Amino acid sequence: MPRPGFVLDVDRSTPPILFHNGENFRLEKLPAGRSRVIYPAEPREGFANPDAEIRRALAHPLGDSEPLDALLFPGMKLTIAFDDLSLPLPSMRRPDVRQRIIEAVLDVAAAKGVDDIHLIAALALHRRMTEDELRHAVGDRVFDAFAPLGRIYNHDAEDPANLVEPGTTSEGEIVEINRRAAESDLLVYVNINLVAMDGGHKSTATGLASYRSIRHHHNVSTMRRSRSFMDRHASELHSANWRMGDVIRAAGVKIFQIESTLNNDTFGTTGPMSVLAKREWEWTLRDRATFMGMKAGLDRMPASAARKIFHSWRAPYAVTSVHAGQVDAVHEATLSQVFSEQLVTVEGQTDILTMGLPYICPYNVNSTMNPILVMCLGLGYFFNMYRHKPLVREGGVLIMTHPTPWDFNPIHHPSYIDFFEQVLAETHDPVEIEQRFEKSFAEDEWYRHLYRTSYAYHGVHPFYMWYWGAHALEHLGRVIIVGGDPKAVRRLGFRPASTLDDAFELAADVVGPQPTITHFHNPPLVMADVR
Repeated sequence: MPRPGFVLDVDRSTPPILFHNGENFRLEKLPAGRSRVIYPAEPREGFANPDAEIRRALAHPLGDSEPLDALLFPGMKLTIAFDDLSLPLPSMRRPDVRQRIIEAVLDVAAAKGVDDIHLIAALALHRRMTEDELRHAVGDRVFDAFAPLGRIYNHDAEDPANLVEPGTTSEGEIVEINRRAAESDLLVYVNINLVAMDGGHKSTATGLASYRSIRHHHNVSTMRRSRSFMDRHASELHSANWRMGDVIRAAGVKIFQIESTLNNDTFGTTGPMSVLAKREWEWTLRDRATFMGMKAGLDRMPASAARKIFHSWRAPYAVTSVHAGQVDAVHEATLSQVFSEQLVTVEGQTDILTMGLPYICPYNVNSTMNPILVMCLGLGYFFNMYRHKPLVREGGVLIMTHPTPWDFNPIHHPSYIDFFEQVLAETHDPVEIEQRFEKSFAEDEWYRHLYRTSYAYHGVHPFYMWYWGAHALEHLGRVIIVGGDPKAVRRLGFRPASTLDDAFELAADVVGPQPTITHFHNPPLVMADVR
């Protein structure tokens, strides 16, 4: 049996702790007697025959759904939507679980004589996937069969001809989703639940929605009222998506939800990356030599070269569950699996929370981690990897390690550049940013053109990344970034520090002397169940 996650109390014998640092790493000694480290669980064994488990899920759905083959008939419209390249992180080795599931669905459809089938990458306001990225997700056989017919494509949240409005929620929220999906006899949604935030009604109500619809829950008020995006019952973001799901269901859109979970095997058990998944006091002499050699090479390497190496990594994830059928029943079963693999019980909050930010987040796959995404990964994602209470107390300090370069990908993140250089030069307040600037970026024709025809995130996307951290910004007393470009860090409204010890001194001004310290040892993924 793999070992569960646990909390290590740091003493004088504890070796230096690994901190991710973008496309590099740091080893940091934490103060003994008042520090602790939260470690993720070791990877569980995956299915020996995932294809058989997928077929079982399609034939034995959860909730009040009939089996997939009973929902299919000749002459029907079938649409298969699937999560885009923001999941999983990093990308998994072939075959991707989406490929396995889509191929199984297509086999059932072929046996039932269904030939009007479209495949849609559920982008929401993310950038379009390239041909290579689509091929990786669905496999060569599926792509080559559907691409020549124009039947595999990216969702376009700004195409009025291909959007439809099923109605509005009880709170007056407009629901507007992909027309093909809404008007199909059956929508099959293929989801990967890497973390508890994914899946459920959020799959369709966000992934296949328009800006007019998404703006109702991707806003400052909703984000501030969401007490962890990873606990849907405490997340107003999820409450809004569930209201929208009710509207979609009431309008007659029939959804067959398929959700899968992957284990924690991000770096493998062999090879140079495997040391990153081990606990530091268990490193062998060979592990230490491997790590030091890898770090020495990265220290000499240009950032662009290191980025290329890391983004080429494919994780050897294994599939640990597949559930299909009615959306709510499927999602509850999926959440139970995710929590069983990722939750670690943590007693009490801390004065200072430290975390090392890696090279990747959902919005820089095959791209650059710009400063806004650094903020979003730390304050929006890792900060929210908790249930019940944040790891850090109210008024506490968050310390992150990341080089935070003033560097943007102009193809993927054009509106991010203007947001960083214009909006953040005037204010960091999410409410003021939303009121003064969001509409002009969201409706800008040039940003809209780049989103629809190139590979750019929607013009409003950097705003949503800033709002994603709104709860943390309101909760924390100070944010410090160690090793970041000082100019870029200050533009974010945070404090730069050269070393972790310097950061602890800056934090003491806020939390006092001898503070308690908790290090969030992630990735691989871990979620704190704070008591």
